[in-house]
Amino acid sequence: MGTVFFASFLIGLRDGLEAALVISILVAFLSQAERRDRLRQVWFGVAAAVLVSAAVGVLLTSVAAQLGSGVRMELFEGVTSLVAVTLVTWMIFWMRRTARTLKGELAGRLETALAMGGLAVATMAFFAVVREGVEMVLLVFAAAEGASDSAAPLVGMITGVAVAVAVGWAVTTAAVRVNLGRFFTWTGALLILVAAGILKYGVHGLQSAGVLPGGNQDAFDLSTTVDPTSWYATVLAGTVNLTPRASVLEIVAWLGYAVLMLAQFFRPSPVLARADRH
Repeated sequence: MGTVFFASFLIGLRDGLEAALVISILVAFLSQAERRDRLRQVWFGVAAAVLVSAAVGVLLTSVAAQLGSGVRMELFEGVTSLVAVTLVTWMIFWMRRTARTLKGELAGRLETALAMGGLAVATMAFFAVVREGVEMVLLVFAAAEGASDSAAPLVGMITGVAVAVAVGWAVTTAAVRVNLGRFFTWTGALLILVAAGILKYGVHGLQSAGVLPGGNQDAFDLSTTVDPTSWYATVLAGTVNLTPRASVLEIVAWLGYAVLMLAQFFRPSPVLARADRH
């Protein structure tokens, strides 16, 4: 399947587990509130979110197929890569910031929705899940751009989601104990490196389309000394998009994003520090 499978698996695992935890919080709240009659609306909202996410994936694939190759395709891939990086950056730091209060926030929103009726419950569940689904599809699409095996990203994402559902079920039923804080920390760090690779690919696409300058200014060219088919070159290219040849602007974007985001990600949060003291 290639290393693109691993990147897609990681994306599917993290986003899938986030969605699974959100759903489990909603279901648990309704059960405890003795409002299981509204579970149908929750599942309706979840199903609608899955369909919308799948539709986004189909739309992106259809547009890419119609564009074929050339400047318009390079521009499309560059723009979608930048959008994916922006979205995953926001989601990573949103989860880091709200992880401790997520259960309370979702319960409060659901309680308000219950007072408004079934449609409000379905809508609340839809928006709680669709952001994870759309992010996952957009990220996998961006990570898969240029992949030689077109099936690997989809299989990787589905496998990651399947594992996430199993882990989420096991955690919520107390079948296993998982340190979710540590899980989201390390998968968040890995996703930052994946996003850095997607950003580099986006810069490459915009340079190829003539939107950004410096496409012919190589930071390095190791294509004559490094076999691109070797296992280490394949792993680096398929996961974090570090290739034997890259322009100066691509490397500046990759390093700048990775260093700045990792430093910010692992910087102690004042909010979390205050919470730990209480």
